[in-house]
Amino acid sequence: MENANKVQGTPAQQSQMRALLWRGETQKAIEYLRPEPCRGATGFINYLKHHQTRIIDYQAGQEAGQSIGWGRVESLVKQIGMRVKLPGAQWRRENVPKVLRHRCAYLNGALAA
Repeated sequence: MENANKVQGTPAQQSQMRALLWRGETQKAIEYLRPEPCRGATGFINYLKHHQTRIIDYQAGQEAGQSIGWGRVESLVKQIGMRVKLPGAQWRRENVPKVLRHRCAYLNGALAA
């Protein structure tokens, strides 16, 4: 949905487009946007075409009781990534958990000086 913000349409256009995407109807969203004279529509149509197979029906998932939120997961992944990034560092797979624990403790101020 964050890429939908690049389409600068009227509130009614935005609402219609979001409703279609919420239901996973990417082809209908593309068809809806084609004749609409709004800035960013062409780029978003190209995005939808490229990612069409990955866009799911969130409404059906929510009705089935599935968790549909990815924000928390993405936030945690970014936090972990920032905690292990050091200039010039390279990690062996088996050492990552230890490095991550130490790095988190350091950044959280939990290491004894």
